[in-house]
Amino acid sequence: MEAEWAEVRALEGEITALRRACKEPPEPWEEISRAQKSFQEIYQSNSEGWESSKDLRLQLGHLESELSFLSTLTGINIRNYSKKTEVLSSTEITEKNMKKVLQRYRLSGNCRMVTFQLEFQILDMQDEESLSSVVTDLNIIMEPTEYSELSEFVSRAEERRDLFMFFRSLHYFVEWCEYRKRTFKHFKEKYPDTVQLPEGASSSCMGIRSASQPGFELVIVWRIHIDKDGKVSPKLDLLTKISQQALELDKKKVIESAPHSFRTLLGVLGIEAALESLINAFCTGN
Repeated sequence: MEAEWAEVRALEGEITALRRACKEPPEPWEEISRAQKSFQEIYQSNSEGWESSKDLRLQLGHLESELSFLSTLTGINIRNYSKKTEVLSSTEITEKNMKKVLQRYRLSGNCRMVTFQLEFQILDMQDEESLSSVVTDLNIIMEPTEYSELSEFVSRAEERRDLFMFFRSLHYFVEWCEYRKRTFKHFKEKYPDTVQLPEGASSSCMGIRSASQPGFELVIVWRIHIDKDGKVSPKLDLLTKISQQALELDKKKVIESAPHSFRTLLGVLGIEAALESLINAFCTGN
């Protein structure tokens, strides 16, 4: 709009000059020279505007392409976004040469099936030598999910005001959730009579039952842990459901040592191979 207003003011100036010229008609050669000059200025102004518009379209297309790539890579999509900027005045004498700008952001989006809203503030401080930015406030609102692990993580991210940790950890957390879901679904389809998912498709535990061993069940509990630094890692444990009479007959303490043996198996074979080996061993009764 600034360019359009500048053109309007220029045209108003030309109209004023033409009215003045009507009262005092110039010589023919002066009129021709003035017309040529006006056409030249208008053409130059329009050419600059066309080039600027073309550059903006190219830049916008490039940014949209980058945003699409990042969304595909991370699974994070931003649906709504707003920003307000406020220039703060320095109150201390020692900061008279420092410029402070407070930027308030609000955005909402999702990382695949997890929906979130963020409100945060960034304070930019610039003097003659340096520029620094710091997150001064962070508020995270998560839509209710079945993932209880996210609650503590969100509180920790808000306390530390760490935006990078929030997005990075959320990405890896969702990746592990989807991998767990695919893995459990695979074994359920492969061993429909043996594998049970008590919590449905997004279950965090998997039961293994054998028709030849009634009353004896193994339960795989697969949690996704987020540590204090935001590192995401899987944590699998083996639980056993067996009658007291059967435990008394287990003189070699095989059932008691099963959880430790399972963790050792995970370290050697990995998650999928360890689960496959456990199911096969349990079903065949070896």
